[in-house]
Amino acid sequence: MYLITIEGGDGSGKGLATKIVSEVLHKEFSFTSVEVTGEPRREHPLGRLAIDAVRERKMPPEEEAGLFAADRVDHSHGWILPRLEEGKVVVSERNIHSSLVYQGIVGGAGVDRIANMNSAALVPDLCIWVDCDPEVAMKRIQSGTLRALSNKEEYFETTDLQRSIRQGYASLLSGEIEMPTPFDMGALIGPILNEGTESEFRAELTRRIRRFIHNRHPPLNVDVETVERHLIRRLLRTRKGQTTLSGIGVESSGSSQDWLQGIAPWRAVRDAQKEHSSVLASLGENTRADIPKNILSHSMASVCGTLSLVPSADISELRSALGPVRTVSERHTQRIVKYLHEHTDWVHKHKSLLGREAPRSILRQRYRAVGMTLLAIWPLKEAIRKWMEDNPTTHLRYAMGQIVRSGQYPSAINDTLARISLIGSGTDGRSAPAGPSGLVTWWQHSA
Repeated sequence: MYLITIEGGDGSGKGLATKIVSEVLHKEFSFTSVEVTGEPRREHPLGRLAIDAVRERKMPPEEEAGLFAADRVDHSHGWILPRLEEGKVVVSERNIHSSLVYQGIVGGAGVDRIANMNSAALVPDLCIWVDCDPEVAMKRIQSGTLRALSNKEEYFETTDLQRSIRQGYASLLSGEIEMPTPFDMGALIGPILNEGTESEFRAELTRRIRRFIHNRHPPLNVDVETVERHLIRRLLRTRKGQTTLSGIGVESSGSSQDWLQGIAPWRAVRDAQKEHSSVLASLGENTRADIPKNILSHSMASVCGTLSLVPSADISELRSALGPVRTVSERHTQRIVKYLHEHTDWVHKHKSLLGREAPRSILRQRYRAVGMTLLAIWPLKEAIRKWMEDNPTTHLRYAMGQIVRSGQYPSAINDTLARISLIGSGTDGRSAPAGPSGLVTWWQHSA
């Protein structure tokens, strides 16, 4: 979903930063996986051409940049983009900013010219700038360990050149030189100085990457609905053919296509909201403070919707199934599941009698209608929630019609229709709605 790049001069610590960032992303967040790469690609013919050009130093900077751009565009669309569409995060040691600095600024080819050559490449969602004093960097480059790992003798092994490179990054990433379009769209972290201990470096990188992910930046290279539909499709495949647990008070799952169970979508949402509000009103202030008031809130819709697609899951499995769009922090996921289990009848939690497995949670079948509805209307949930706040005395069944007629949400309406087409109408024998008017009919009418 995100392309995160690690930039900086030779010997600055990009490799270590790539390792740390990848570890944090894998451990703490709900991406389907974390993929590590780098540029130029040593194992690809296009990347080798770029590497050889730099090592032999027979080409002017602009021609070198052309080889790097060819490798980058192929890398972007042949390897990185398919992974982003699957909800993965890609961490790349070097990307476009290296070319802008090395050939554009230091080489004198000009950042606008280099940006134009790379205009078909992906735009990094986040660039992490690692900085280091050139004297320290040169000692790392000249050390036997670093040279053995990265073959740095091929590259820019003079302190003066490293100073120019450092100044190039400072000029470009501090705003002294204007970042060319479209590469001015991404976020920037840095400079992060790497001259102290590894633990200090790790702590600063961890703090910064957490802040970026928690801010929920929209991805620049993929549509979140493309990511979501891929993940929902995968969960549907996983659920198909699996059976629910028996003998623990949990009903049979019934038909996977009849998830509305004869209830109109608006009614499923309304009844669940009434029940939720009633339970909250009976609880103490401390408990209420931890739980969103509206089931259309991000965290409630995420957890309930995802539980409707997984037969049973512990917290770790549930967070993995949430994916990067529906992601909720581990602590908040635990709070919501605990609330649904202890204070409502929505979730059954059980623990294996054998071994030490973590408790597993399952959404009771009669609440699957609201869980699946929340997934279906996800693109419109904020519009519906706002409508509910603006129209507290108006029947919820009229919400979808008024939202459609407002003309304010054409993209979200199309995304909702695409989701229902994927997960089904919720009624056996009924086709998915076609067009906005069909969506209104689906919302208002039961089987």
